[in-house]
Amino acid sequence: MASTISVPTRFSERVVLTNVLLIGGILSSVLYVIMNIVVAMQYEGYNSVTQTISELSAIDAPTRPMWVWLGVVYTLLITAFGWGIIKSSAHNRLLRIAGVLMVVYGIVGIFWPLAPMHQRDVLAAGGGTISDTMHLVMAMVSSLFMTVAMGFGAAAFAGRFRIYSIVTIMMLLLFAVLTSVDAPNVEKNLPTPFLGIIERVMISVFLLWVVVLAFILLNKTGPVSVKDTRQKTVS
Repeated sequence: MASTISVPTRFSERVVLTNVLLIGGILSSVLYVIMNIVVAMQYEGYNSVTQTISELSAIDAPTRPMWVWLGVVYTLLITAFGWGIIKSSAHNRLLRIAGVLMVVYGIVGIFWPLAPMHQRDVLAAGGGTISDTMHLVMAMVSSLFMTVAMGFGAAAFAGRFRIYSIVTIMMLLLFAVLTSVDAPNVEKNLPTPFLGIIERVMISVFLLWVVVLAFILLNKTGPVSVKDTRQKTVS
């Protein structure tokens, strides 16, 4: 008696893997938002309105261990997303470059725990070290890869997503400038009203862009359906 079973094709397996990687981008943004809320709640006296995100992982900060471990998960998810972009790019060279840059952005994140900043009072007392300098360098390098990846992502598509990406990049640059204005006051332990909000808005526009791109690419690849399998008859 003959029976029919479904054997997944290579195409369907590739689509499933690509979708999983792209979903990693959505999860990375959700995780980062949760990290900011949950970790900040564990730091008594910390103010998300006036203090930077980096202060949650500063040397001797009570929340540093938690932030570092969650940061490793974020790094893995955003790197996976970059790989998902590459696998979704097909013959779109610009999109492939955007994916490569996103992967590099994720890999750079691996080194963040090695370059923590000191807390404000330590910096104000002259206790800064090479670690603080490297922290600033890491921030600039990460921002560069982030922005350029978004630029290639914008160029890879026409229509509304390109316009949205351009507006997002402009917002990112604007809030980066606003952040740099108050940043010197951190090492002087001076008031930095709204610095925390400004920095979080800057990061949020990138996190949202990742989610939007992920949904666009997920819609492009589509879910695996019955058509993605071949029927094999077994006697």
